[in-house]
Order: sequence, then structure tokens, then C-alpha cells
Amino acid sequence: MRIEFDFLAVLAQWPLLAKGVAWTVGLTVVASVIGVALGVLFAWTRSHGPAWAKWVVGTYVELIRNTPFIVQLFFVYFGLPALGVKLSPEVASIMAMVINLSAYATEIIRAGIDATPKGQIEAAMSLAMNRMQTFVRVVLPPALRKVWPSLVSQIIIVMLGSAVCGQISTEELSYAANLIQSRNFRAFEAYIVATLVYLALAIGVRQFLNWLGPRFIFGR
Repeated sequence: MRIEFDFLAVLAQWPLLAKGVAWTVGLTVVASVIGVALGVLFAWTRSHGPAWAKWVVGTYVELIRNTPFIVQLFFVYFGLPALGVKLSPEVASIMAMVINLSAYATEIIRAGIDATPKGQIEAAMSLAMNRMQTFVRVVLPPALRKVWPSLVSQIIIVMLGSAVCGQISTEELSYAANLIQSRNFRAFEAYIVATLVYLALAIGVRQFLNWLGPRFIFGR
């Protein structure tokens, strides 16, 4: 039995692939910005917040980290309408990705915050900095520097996890690959191409974030 591959039949559908890549990157950018920002807030709460807030954030983190992302996605998209909150597939995807990333980012960033020497905090307080100034200028930058590789890896995991968002008709890359193979029945070729594109995206995003962090987020 001779098997013939026709990758050109898949590549001919490049507008669909390009649209899928654009959606994947767009979802990742928005979810990363909001998710990491929430992660910083929740990490500070777990380290320095009042007891009740620590309990609330801790419960949230454990709930999200111990349930599958696809269940979280389905809850947001199919569950919230039962409460009167109807979301588009794209908004539901972003919300689910933010929820997932923020929980993991909380623990990653908290590890960096807790590793900050107390002497640095005391020195900042001696310079008449308030708690917020101390956190933003003294605690957070070195904390992010310590955990940046782990945070970057988690962002990439969330980006790759966005592939399941096609299950609710978000037009990201895996949705495009599935649509292409349904048209030309070249499933093997379609998913090989999608795999290579995901690989390129993961490498590109890692390189970009590793360049971005030291220059614009936590300094050299």
C-alpha cells in the first residue's frame, strides 16, 4: 500500500492558517498581560495580605491548578450562561486562559517574592518608602528576575493549551487545522503543519519574552 502526502493541499489554505496563528497569538498576548498582572496581585496577597484574603486566593489557586483547563473553558462558556452571563467564544477563551494563567503565575511569582532578602525590604523602609513603593521598586523586580524562566514557560504552556479553545469555535490554529482537514481530508498533513507552526510559535515566544523581560520589565 502506497501512501502519498500532499502538503501543498494544506498550505494552499494559508489564509486560514494565518488567521489561526493571529488568533492564537492574540489570545496569548491578552491572556498573558492580564494573567501575569493578576498573578502579581494575588502573589502579593498571599505573601502580605490579610488572613481572609490569603484564604480566598489560596482556595482559588488550588481549585484552578487541580482541574483541567478544558473543564475551566467549558464552565466559562457553557456554565456561565446558566447564570445569565453569555460570552462569545473568543471572550470565553481569553477569560479561561486568564483564570488558568493567573493561578499558576501566582505561585511562581510568590516564590520569587518570598525569596527576597528581608534586609532589602528593611533598607527600603528606612528610606521612607511606603509598602507599595517598596513592593514595586524593591521586591517585585528581583522577584520577577528570579522566576522569569518559569513564568515564560507557563505562558507558553497556556498558549499551547489554547488549542482546546477550538472546541468552542474559537478560530485559533487547531480550529483552522481541523477545518482544513475537513475540507480536503488531509488530516495527517494538516496536523503536521499545525504542529510545526505551534513549535515555531513556542520557540519564537520564548525568545521574545527572554529578550523583553530584562530590558523592559525587571531591568538588567
